[in-house]
Amino acid sequence: MEDKKKFLREPLTDNQLLMTITICIFVGMYLTAMLLFQGGFLHAQQVFDMLNDNASLIIVSCGLTIVMITGGIDISVGAVTSLVVMSCVLYLNKGGNIFVSALIALGIGIAFGVVQGFLISYLEIQPFIVTLAGMFFARGMTTILSVNPQKVEHEGFNKLRDTKIVINWLGYTAKNGNTVPARVEIGVIVALLCVIVIFFLLRYFNFGRGFYAIGGNQTSALMLGINVKRNRFLAYAICGLLSGISGYVFMMHTGAGNATNAAGMEMNAIASSIIGGTLLTGGVGNVIGTLFGTLTLTTIKKIVVSSGLNDPWWQSITTGGMLCFFILLQSVVLSRRAKSKKAK
Repeated sequence: MEDKKKFLREPLTDNQLLMTITICIFVGMYLTAMLLFQGGFLHAQQVFDMLNDNASLIIVSCGLTIVMITGGIDISVGAVTSLVVMSCVLYLNKGGNIFVSALIALGIGIAFGVVQGFLISYLEIQPFIVTLAGMFFARGMTTILSVNPQKVEHEGFNKLRDTKIVINWLGYTAKNGNTVPARVEIGVIVALLCVIVIFFLLRYFNFGRGFYAIGGNQTSALMLGINVKRNRFLAYAICGLLSGISGYVFMMHTGAGNATNAAGMEMNAIASSIIGGTLLTGGVGNVIGTLFGTLTLTTIKKIVVSSGLNDPWWQSITTGGMLCFFILLQSVVLSRRAKSKKAK
């Protein structure tokens, strides 16, 4: 009983507080959409479609979250995802093996993560410059591989891509009276597994907790005996690995490769991380919040479309407005929290 009372008295950490705010805003927005627009918002498939369409973005956003917790940034993730997709599509169309294609995806992602992580961590080059170069290099390599869209023609891969997890009890009845079951793509399972693994990595592993220490105060992290260079290197290596996984999941969703694949994904990933409670200054972030940040970003876009504003710039405007709102909200919440701590 005493332990329970102590738990209830303990204040939320900054990570937990910002994550809770994001979840509450997402739930509030979605319930509002259900009341105002009804339609697809009343069906569980709407949420599953949001996950199906954004599984690769969720994975990339988790990678960005890790890097941003350390106080860094990686703007190459979208281009790396595109390169992975095109490389794997061309390999499979030449009669390649599905398992080997997955290894190629992981290899490309890890290669970018390791090289960029080494340049940033051990040679101390600015992350923005290094990852900007990585973005240009990956985009250029994608164009060299093919300037034309490529559709996956591998029969075995297409069977895997068409495989869906069917949940009958979450389905809905269509206008013609037929029951439409809820369907979830394999990529969603992969994305959720990535979220769970990274959550435990950040919370229960020493080097995961070291990411927070580095982002919070690098000097203090050094004094605590944390190997800052190694941990920062690991953050970028993990981010690269997740970019490779994201590329394969993206290919499983679209079944095609294009030189413009995943264009702007890095910006959406950064936005999802910030909305989910990750601070650009580092030291604060949570992948559960990032997951709901992605869903929040997708929900506002669907609300804009449901409102009849189909022009693409309206989605950009609302995304920018929401991003500014969350940055301001984070600043106000953490500022008031810091003042209350000083008052005590």
